[in-house]
Amino acid sequence: MKHFLSINDIDALPNWVNEARLLKKNPHEFKALGADKTIGLLFFNNSLRTRLSTQKAAMNLGMEVMVMNFGNEGWALEYGDGTLMDQGASEHIKEAAQVVSQYCDIIAIRAFASLNDKAEDEAEVVLNGFKKYATVPIVNMESSVGHPLQAFTDAITLAENTTKAKPKVVLSWAPHPKALPHAVANSFVQMMQLQEADFVITHPKGYELDPDITKDIPVEYDQQKAFKNADFVYVKNWSSYSNYGMVLNQDPQWMITKEKLGDAKFMHCLPVRRNVIVEDAVLDSGQSLVIEQANNRTYAAQLVLKKLLENLK
Repeated sequence: MKHFLSINDIDALPNWVNEARLLKKNPHEFKALGADKTIGLLFFNNSLRTRLSTQKAAMNLGMEVMVMNFGNEGWALEYGDGTLMDQGASEHIKEAAQVVSQYCDIIAIRAFASLNDKAEDEAEVVLNGFKKYATVPIVNMESSVGHPLQAFTDAITLAENTTKAKPKVVLSWAPHPKALPHAVANSFVQMMQLQEADFVITHPKGYELDPDITKDIPVEYDQQKAFKNADFVYVKNWSSYSNYGMVLNQDPQWMITKEKLGDAKFMHCLPVRRNVIVEDAVLDSGQSLVIEQANNRTYAAQLVLKKLLENLK
C-alpha cells in the first residue's frame, strides 16, 4: 500500500479489522517501527478526534509528529497548473508538497468539501495535489468525498459489538442546522459494501447520495420501517447531492429517539448535536457506541500507519 486515500485501499477488510483489534490489546508492540520517522499532520479544516487519535497512533508507533493548521498558520496554496499567481495564493502545491516531503516520512491531510462546486470537490484538489507532488505516502484524514479512517474505525466497532454473522445495519440521515459534506456517509457506505450485512440507507427524498457510490444498496424513505429489527443504527447528516450542498429538509421528526432505536446500538462519528441529531436519552444510554468509536479511531489510524511504515522499509 503506497497511500491510504480511500476505504478501498484496504485489500481485505476482515483481516485489517482483526489486526487492529490485536493492536488495541498491545498498542506499543511496534513502537520501534516508527523510530526516527516523522509524520506531518496538515489540517485545512478543524479537528478533535482525527487530530488527537492520529497523533496518538503515530506516538504509539514511536514516530515524531508535526502538526500544521493551514487555516491560520500556512500560506494559502494554489493548485492549478499554469496559474498566474497574482491573487490570494502565495505558494503552489508543487513546491509545498515537495518541501513537506523533505521534512516528513508520511503526510496526512484533512481538507473538507466546500459544497459550492461539485466538480471541484470531487476532483479532491488538495488531497490529489499532495498525492501528485509529494514523494512520501499520503493519508486521508477526511477529504471532500471520503473519510476512510472513520469508516475503518466503524468496521472495527461493528466487529466488536456483534455476535451475528449478518447483522442488520442502517445508515440514517438526521436533521442538522447547516449543510454538511457527504464524506463520512460515502465511506461508511463503501465500507459496508465490503461487509457481510443486511444494509439499508434511510433518508428523506432529495438526500440520495452519489449513485456511483451507493450502487444497488436499498434506500428506504420510511425511517421507522428501515429501523425494524436493526442491530446497529449509524446516524449522520449530509446535504443534498443532486441539489449540491443544499439543505432541503430540517424535519425534526428524523431525529433519533430511544423509542425509534428499539434494541439497536447507536453509532455516530461525533461531534453530534444533542437533541437535534439524537436525543439525550440515546447518547446517555448503554446502547450508544459513540465513545467506543472515538477510542477506536486511534487503532484504525495506527494500523494504517503501521502498514505504511512497513512498506517504507
